[in-house]
Amino acid sequence: MPEQFYWGLEAALNGLMTGVLYALVALGFVLIYKASGIFNYAQGVMALFAALTLVGIMQGQVPFAHLINAIFGTDVHHFGWHLPALAGIILTLGVMILFAWIVQKLIFKHLVGQEPIILFMATIGLAYFLEGFGDIMWGSDIKALDVGLPQGINSWLDETTFNAFNYGFFIDNLDVVATVIAAILVAALVVFSQYSKQGRAMRAVADDHQAALSVGINLNFIWVLVWSLAGFVALVAGVMWGTKSGVQFSLSLIALKALPVLMLGGFTSIPGAIVGGLIIGVGEKLFEFLIGPMVGGATENWFAYVLALIFLVFRPQGLFGEKIIERV
Repeated sequence: MPEQFYWGLEAALNGLMTGVLYALVALGFVLIYKASGIFNYAQGVMALFAALTLVGIMQGQVPFAHLINAIFGTDVHHFGWHLPALAGIILTLGVMILFAWIVQKLIFKHLVGQEPIILFMATIGLAYFLEGFGDIMWGSDIKALDVGLPQGINSWLDETTFNAFNYGFFIDNLDVVATVIAAILVAALVVFSQYSKQGRAMRAVADDHQAALSVGINLNFIWVLVWSLAGFVALVAGVMWGTKSGVQFSLSLIALKALPVLMLGGFTSIPGAIVGGLIIGVGEKLFEFLIGPMVGGATENWFAYVLALIFLVFRPQGLFGEKIIERV
């Protein structure tokens, strides 16, 4: 078969893997939207903050070191110890759960029953605060994140495809691991959302805050739970993206790529987040491969948003989203 075909197939496979990473970020949006009706603008910054915290804990970095040194004239930066990746991940998860409790206690507890636009604006403020807080707490320098995940070309796949097609496919081991982790995570979240008592309570809260309170659902607990789950998803996404491209403040911008994913898959569907991510990932790679040379390249920067715009016009609820019917 022509070599061009194999190039296109390799681009599609890499697009699938990239789409999984997009979907991991989109999952956090879906979880919070399903449970509270809030579009969480801060989800990308949460992934950044989780990655920064994980690196800081693993490297034994002193939190707020620059601020402490400026105030007291000291020169402390590290505790002098390093933690293994598993211990760092567990401690970082604890930090994200604490963050969820603080967010609920200080912000959303006082916004029960408010208009969606007010809740959305609250998440915008939260995003900018968390980004600045992370800068002060851990510093703004680019950090390398290594939790022991395999990286680099998958030699087995490269050799197998070369022997079969006389063309070796370049697939990153990290992308393969991310695909497996995302599949397990999605399956667990679907089961939790559909079949657990807490999952049903989350959906009831999303439909109507006041009605949920009237039937005895603890709104405070549900919001802490859902923000904790979103924090866990943000941690997983932060680990994957941080390992792939380094922990830097541009990491928060991955939330922008998750928006087209949500528009395609639907804001209320966990499987839709994965399917939407795969469509965006494969679509942008193949579009760049097939059409990019004709229009000067760089189509990956805008392809996802054009596709999302088309969906907004013809199917605004997305592929798996629920149709909203209002009686007038």
